[in-house]
Amino acid sequence: MTEAIERELRKSLSRGLKEFDSFAIPNATSHIDRRETVPLPTRQDAAGIRPEDIGPQEIDRLYHAFALVTPESYPRTARLLTSGTRRNAQKVIEEAGEVALEAIKHSRNGVIRESADLLYHLAALWHRAGIDPKDIWVEMHRRVELLGIAEKLPKTRDRDSKQEPGAQAAAAPQVPNEVRS
Repeated sequence: MTEAIERELRKSLSRGLKEFDSFAIPNATSHIDRRETVPLPTRQDAAGIRPEDIGPQEIDRLYHAFALVTPESYPRTARLLTSGTRRNAQKVIEEAGEVALEAIKHSRNGVIRESADLLYHLAALWHRAGIDPKDIWVEMHRRVELLGIAEKLPKTRDRDSKQEPGAQAAAAPQVPNEVRS
């Protein structure tokens, strides 16, 4: 699968970097075919979830559902969850590449589908690592408090150098307790 991604990326880039540079997510709505949009459900689904309840909490639902997965109930997910961290990480990389390729192709529905796959594999990786999605949201909130938006933190000498975990925690800004709960 990785070879297919690399082939598609080379093919897309061979058309020129200008096309690639002209695609920017915030301004891409005119470039992405909106006719491909998948409609939101209009009624409660089989799991009892109403359309107005669909949102970021889907990641939390998925994460916590992993605890209930058995080889009989969800064989593919069970295989993923029991495979090693390396395999989980490889799937995250693969899906991120597929999201990027769909973006290069200006396929809105493709970006949506592949993003859902990426979030699924990312949640599986978090589960394997014992990282609750709330830990991610706390970090994002910390970044908002520091930077005004949850963007990537700038590289610093302290962050780039090898430090003991305790030293890194001491250097990191503290998040108020009410955010952690």
